[in-house]
Amino acid sequence: MDRKENSCDLHIFVDADACPVVSIVENIAYKYSVPVTLLYDTNHVLESEYSEVIVVGSGADAVDYKLISICNKGDIVVSQDYGVAAMALGKGAYAIHQSGKWYTNDNIDRMLMERHLNKKARRESGKNHIKGPKKRTSEDDEHFSESFEKLIFMAIKNNGSEA
Repeated sequence: MDRKENSCDLHIFVDADACPVVSIVENIAYKYSVPVTLLYDTNHVLESEYSEVIVVGSGADAVDYKLISICNKGDIVVSQDYGVAAMALGKGAYAIHQSGKWYTNDNIDRMLMERHLNKKARRESGKNHIKGPKKRTSEDDEHFSESFEKLIFMAIKNNGSEA
């Protein structure tokens, strides 16, 4: 895909390690002429005809910190990591989970607390491994697609009004 002229300063950053929605993000971003940057660690290999790909060292949270260091106010961050979402929100960026759920200043504290309590409960029970996520369905993809497109539309509208 050839990149079209960007209609605003909006940029999308994807915490792309094991992210099942990369192609959906790229397709919708292309529709709105929004540039995308995919960030991966050295344990993953991928290419993109549309997105810029940044490979980051495989250290703990290296991708997360790199993503946060380059995103800006008004950008969109796609991540399943609540900590990354919290840092993105702190910078004035929008954040969305691969399920399509928007992270907001109204829900992030609760989500972080639930994550903490669940981790604490697992540690106390001696069960450090949790069951992986359920298999992704086409309905999951459709839900993400609709939610993501709404978020892009809102971000473009808000970024345009700030200029």
